[in-house]
Amino acid sequence: MLSAPPLFDTLEEERAHRKERLAAALRIFGRFGFEEGNAGHVTARDPELEDHFWVNPFGLSFKHLSVSDLLLVDSEGRVVEGRYHVNRAAFAIHSQIHEARPDVVAAAHTHSTYGRALSALGELLEPLTQDVCAFYQDHALFDDYTGPVTELEEGRRLAEALGPHKALILRNHGLLTVGDTVDAAAWWFITMERSCQVQLLAKAAGKVVHISHENALHTYREVGDDLIGWMNFQPLYDHARRTETGLFD
Repeated sequence: MLSAPPLFDTLEEERAHRKERLAAALRIFGRFGFEEGNAGHVTARDPELEDHFWVNPFGLSFKHLSVSDLLLVDSEGRVVEGRYHVNRAAFAIHSQIHEARPDVVAAAHTHSTYGRALSALGELLEPLTQDVCAFYQDHALFDDYTGPVTELEEGRRLAEALGPHKALILRNHGLLTVGDTVDAAAWWFITMERSCQVQLLAKAAGKVVHISHENALHTYREVGDDLIGWMNFQPLYDHARRTETGLFD
C-alpha cells in the first residue's frame, strides 16, 4: 500500500485518479448512511481546468454511483461533461469553497445524522478524544441558518466562515470538510461525523473530561495533517475497490 498520495505523469492520469477516489468516497458515504434523499455532495477540483469540479449528480444514490456518472461543472454552473443535472446547492456551496481556497482539491457536505444533531446545538467539537483533536482549533461554526443554500452569496458566506480551516459546522444544517486530496476530505467528514456522535453520547451520559489545551494541540499536530487524513482513508478505499461492483465503470 502507498504511504503517500501518488504523483502522476499526465493530467489525464491525475484526473482519472481523482474521479475514482471521488466515486469511491461517495459509495462509502452511502454505506455509512450519510445521504438524506437528494441532499449531499462531494466535489473534486479538475487538475487541468482548475475552476471546474467533478461532483455527484442530482437524484442519484451514493450507493450505486460509478465513475462514469460523475459530472464536470464549470464556474458558471454548467454541466460540461456528464448526462445528469447538477444539484443547485452543490454548485452554490462548492464553487465558492473552491474559489476561496485554491489549496482545496476536494470538499464534502452531506446531511449526516450526528452532524445535524450537533449542528442543532450551535456548538463546536470539544477536545474529548484523541480522534477529535484532528479538528482542534481547525474547524469553525457558521452560526446562521436562512434555508437551503441555492444562491452564490450564501455559498460565499460559508466559504468565509470556513476560512483557513479543514471543517465547518453549519448550524441547523450539517457538516462540511475539505482537503488537499479527495481521500483527506472524505476521511475528515467520516471522523468528524463520528466525533459528533461521541460528543453527543458522552455529554448525555454525564460530566465529560476535556483534554488539556497543550495535549490537544500536541495531538492535533500528530493527527490533524491532510496526509494523515489521506492515510486513514486508504483501508476504506481498498475495501470499496474490492467489494463495490461497477464502481469504476
